[in-house]
Amino acid sequence: KADIDERIRHAAGILKIDHLLERLPRELSGGQRQRVAIGRAIVRKPRLFLFDEPLSNLDAALRVQTRLEIAKLHKQLAATIVYVTHDQVEAMTLGDKIVVMHDGHIQQAGTPLELYQHPQNLFVAGFIGSPKMNFLPGLVTAVAEDGLEVAVTGGRKVRVDVVPGNAKVGEKVTLGLRAEHIHDNTGGSEQFSGQVNLVEHLGE
Repeated sequence: KADIDERIRHAAGILKIDHLLERLPRELSGGQRQRVAIGRAIVRKPRLFLFDEPLSNLDAALRVQTRLEIAKLHKQLAATIVYVTHDQVEAMTLGDKIVVMHDGHIQQAGTPLELYQHPQNLFVAGFIGSPKMNFLPGLVTAVAEDGLEVAVTGGRKVRVDVVPGNAKVGEKVTLGLRAEHIHDNTGGSEQFSGQVNLVEHLGE
């Protein structure tokens, strides 16, 4: 009994729920119940945790708070955590390694930055990142050792610095362009004309 009590106190201390130990379940908020559920796993001292959508029923503020607590918990326990989520923000901020699945198949596995900077297919490219990556259909017009020339909608040709692989002239391709790579006209060689339809103010 003393060992059980010690484990409970230790888990409660990690999760900062010491003051809740005497409360009944109905007296706890959604976030507090979530931490209690995590504490029940901690007292068993497992080497592997499985979290299946643990934040899905919390409001936005509690999701952020609990996500930070899980990140701290991961470092404190030094245990392996398998975390299942449909929320890419949770995956990108919590994961050391992410496995992206679609229709029961693994699309790509790697670190968050690997998936963001080097997606292996259109599904991963469109899923990872907020706002989503922009896709431009194009046609390969020239192939070099250090890149491709691609004609996009309207006949505009752009130089793409990528490893060409097996790309051939005349092959249809899709260019991926993230929002942070779009800038005002600075006189660069690759320019597009467009109209700003919407601005979302999310900070500087």
